[in-house]
Amino acid sequence: MLKGVPEIIPPALLKILDEMGHGDELVISDAHFPAYSVHPKVVHVGIVPSPAMLEAVLKLLELDQYVENPVSLMAPVPGDEVDPQLLAEIRSVLGKDASRIEYIERFAFYERARKTFAVVVTGEKRKYGNIIVKKGVTMP
Repeated sequence: MLKGVPEIIPPALLKILDEMGHGDELVISDAHFPAYSVHPKVVHVGIVPSPAMLEAVLKLLELDQYVENPVSLMAPVPGDEVDPQLLAEIRSVLGKDASRIEYIERFAFYERARKTFAVVVTGEKRKYGNIIVKKGVTMP
């Protein structure tokens, strides 16, 4: 048993986070995301919502300090919209880093996801609960 690790982080995800290096990216996806068709390394975390998983992950790693946008969200397709409560939850988790979010068109998001370190599939049922975070350097 480890102290300080959020209980919603399963051992497989803890290993992935430990193996990631500076600049590596992680997808925290909603339940609708085509994880297995875009990436070979997938971890399911059950019914956990994506903002809660983002919060847990950020307790264990720093966001990249050297890029303008270390957090990327999937942009809604024209005519669609992101649930305002979902967006508010994500922004709340990010705090001061909420201004560092970029939005990526859906198919460009899938392409970017193919190049990430891994995909974490949450139980998030709200559309556009897909987040990419870029790992930074942990300062001494």
